[in-house]
Amino acid sequence: MAMPLDSLPVELVADILGELDLASLVTISYLSRRLRAIASEPALNPWRRPILRNLLSPKEEYEPALRHLSVRQTVPRQNWVEILALGKAEYLLFEMTLPNLKEAEWEECFRRRFLPGWIKWKKEGSWKAAFLKILHRLWHRSHSSCTADEAWTHYIVLNRNGSANLHDGSSRNYNPLTIFHEIKLQNNLAHLMTHARLVVEFRDVRIIALGVLTKPRSSFSVNHNARLFLHPPGVNKGEEDEPAPSGHISDGSDESFQSLPETPVPARNNYGNPKDLYRELTRPLPSRSHARYPFYTPGGEDKRWLGTDELEEGGRQWVGPMLITAQLIGPQTKEPLGDGPPLQDLDLLVGAGRSQYASLTWADLAAIAPWLEFTQKITGPGLGH
Repeated sequence: MAMPLDSLPVELVADILGELDLASLVTISYLSRRLRAIASEPALNPWRRPILRNLLSPKEEYEPALRHLSVRQTVPRQNWVEILALGKAEYLLFEMTLPNLKEAEWEECFRRRFLPGWIKWKKEGSWKAAFLKILHRLWHRSHSSCTADEAWTHYIVLNRNGSANLHDGSSRNYNPLTIFHEIKLQNNLAHLMTHARLVVEFRDVRIIALGVLTKPRSSFSVNHNARLFLHPPGVNKGEEDEPAPSGHISDGSDESFQSLPETPVPARNNYGNPKDLYRELTRPLPSRSHARYPFYTPGGEDKRWLGTDELEEGGRQWVGPMLITAQLIGPQTKEPLGDGPPLQDLDLLVGAGRSQYASLTWADLAAIAPWLEFTQKITGPGLGH
């Protein structure tokens, strides 16, 4: 016997509504007072799943109903944190009707989408103004070769002695491959091949590490921080090491949009259970390909683990300095180069859409890899004496 909709629990009704597309959900939310109340309830939030299906679509093709969703009073405001953190820049800037959010909500959107070092651009304006200004700047730079907004690009070098340097180079001529070749010359490593690894990808930028992989003649040349940067202490690749989503928060829970505690820093050589030591990164929010960062994310794009145990592929180790930089993501950045394996080595650095970079600061490195410990942090070249 068919069961009338009014007799179903509100949680089940919300779960059913979450399977609809946005246009159908908009229509359903106005059919009755009960359906309107269920659709409007932040704790049930049936809008989140269809919204995420749009935002995480591989082809990035959004439903027309998303464009003016902000005018619908039945859509809980909490959904806009993820929409603004994960949506396409040009769509948010030029097509979507933006919602009327509180200042604290715009701040959360900013911190979810952008690297923490970019807060310097806010200055004395509002968080909404800062968000839109940075978003437009990123869109402009990823679609052109303009460097007027940022004349100098900062990058970080992890030294094998445990220290790290924050360097800068002219944005107009910035090329991490060229810079790293000079670093190899200074460290008598020019005869060895440069390897690049994609560490983590965000909506507008991805973090890339350049280093040298080889079988060292002695442990003196091994860069232990380079390996720790790519492989968080105690975390391994494998299904048994993959944590459940933080806090087991349900799709409709209001908690899923609140700020999570900062990632704890594990004690070196006392790793314990990695699920107790780390939380998935939320500020900024990684892309779907690295959604579980700093844990391993299945799907084939998280290529930090290409070896086993303490060795990389082929039984090699990272030696000498490692350069870390932030590459802007444009329309052509992810198109395969064709030669060599995708999403590693030259495929990350050579080709269309791979020549624009943003500054990487100490604050950004602390957010991405809080477990790293340095003997000294030096701003500029030199040994810090």
